[in-house]
Amino acid sequence: MKELVEVIAKSLVDHPEEVIVTETENEKSIVVGLQVAQSDMGKVIGKQGRIAKAIRSVVKAAASKADKKVIVEIMQ
Repeated sequence: MKELVEVIAKSLVDHPEEVIVTETENEKSIVVGLQVAQSDMGKVIGKQGRIAKAIRSVVKAAASKADKKVIVEIMQ
């Protein structure tokens, strides 16, 4: 999941070298943290959160075989 979020985020932003993706896994879920440059935050979130919602939908679809809930957190 980490690689998927990283590829999507790097294709959206102006400063792909500043994209940091972390992954934390526990019994029932996987938490993927996404951190981008402050100037790119709007591009990752999108108008009314549409881009962020789309990223979460793609990751959720990709994780359907893993039998775990995947949470994508966009951090500042």
